[in-house]
Amino acid sequence: MGYDVKFITKNFGKYDPMSIDSYLSIGGFAALKRAMAMDGEDIASLIAEAKVKGRGGAAYDMGRKWSQSRAVKAPHKLVICNADEGETCTFKDRELIKNDPFNLIEAITICGYTVNAQDGYIYLREEYRHLRPLLLNAIKQAEEHNLLGYNIQNTGFNFHIHLYSGAGAYVCGEGTALIRSIEGKAGRPRKKPPFMKVSGLFALPTCVNNVESFSIVPHLLMDEAREYVSYGSGESLGTKLVSLGGNVRRPGVYEIPFGTTVRDIIYELGQGIPGGQSLRLIQFGGASGKISDGRILDTPYTYDDLKAAGVTVGSGSILVIDNRTSVLDFLRMTQDFFSEESCGQCTPCREGNLHIKLILEKMARGEATQADIRDMKKIATIMSISSLCGLGESAQNALLSAMKIFPKIFEIGGAA
Repeated sequence: MGYDVKFITKNFGKYDPMSIDSYLSIGGFAALKRAMAMDGEDIASLIAEAKVKGRGGAAYDMGRKWSQSRAVKAPHKLVICNADEGETCTFKDRELIKNDPFNLIEAITICGYTVNAQDGYIYLREEYRHLRPLLLNAIKQAEEHNLLGYNIQNTGFNFHIHLYSGAGAYVCGEGTALIRSIEGKAGRPRKKPPFMKVSGLFALPTCVNNVESFSIVPHLLMDEAREYVSYGSGESLGTKLVSLGGNVRRPGVYEIPFGTTVRDIIYELGQGIPGGQSLRLIQFGGASGKISDGRILDTPYTYDDLKAAGVTVGSGSILVIDNRTSVLDFLRMTQDFFSEESCGQCTPCREGNLHIKLILEKMARGEATQADIRDMKKIATIMSISSLCGLGESAQNALLSAMKIFPKIFEIGGAA
């Protein structure tokens, strides 16, 4: 079995991303035409049968989500593509937009048809502003070819896509904060319920997925040979884009079959750690992800296997840290990030991040006591169960997992 496959990325390099005619020449928009000849519930069922899970981090059953969104009855419904790829060491969505923008437009439109929505919104992170012209061009050309807009392909289906840019706030990757940002409000999360499928953007029923999640759909609709489900097994069928970075010789975005081992991802695709250095730790799923050490290397990259090993797929990033960085320095860096990016709305996250940062700094100076360590663990646990949104809930994943993997570091007098 090959380590690096081409299913979601099969269009990369095969057409000009600025030309819809080039995309049409390789079969572009055939999936949309097929979809509009199907019942929306059948499309949702096809996605569910392939066991596609959302690729933004939550891993929610995507077919189920589309079916639930379709079941909401309302005269006006919306679709949002979350392109606010703010997790550290996560850059797979950028590559999908850059190399295959028309596929994304096609996919969002298929979702609109499936859930009976009339408008779609792409929320693009501020750091990807160089991709705005590419997406605006794709939207414009799709409208000119009657593949987007009013009465698409004379089917009576109307669907429009709008492009919005964020202002660089990590928290706007959370769905409700993203929605508030589009509405022109401060990008801060809100409590749920109501859930977005009932009351989302502009208080209208809204279906939200990220770039990779959407990008799978056109390929899946045209997959008559059932190639996708031939990869992986169990609850982890198909392929996954991973963003491999940090201390590896060949960082990049790789499409792997589920079940590829962590070792093969790092040492075959990434060609290992440079300079004869040894592995210190691996963080999975971005800054909010948990960490492990070399014991995880032979674990298959699947939802269940990674969970059993104490980590998660998350955003799909794999950050490799070698022995030149101490675990404590890594945690301090991660904590600086969350202290900066917390929106400050809820007390557990706002105060918890600050106090944990101070304790980690005391550890670095050699001034922390065992009582400080107990307090830090208590604060991190409280944050994980009482914060308003996923940022506060997951900000201390790295710390809490480090306490399990590297317990001696948290014993006063232990090695750093």
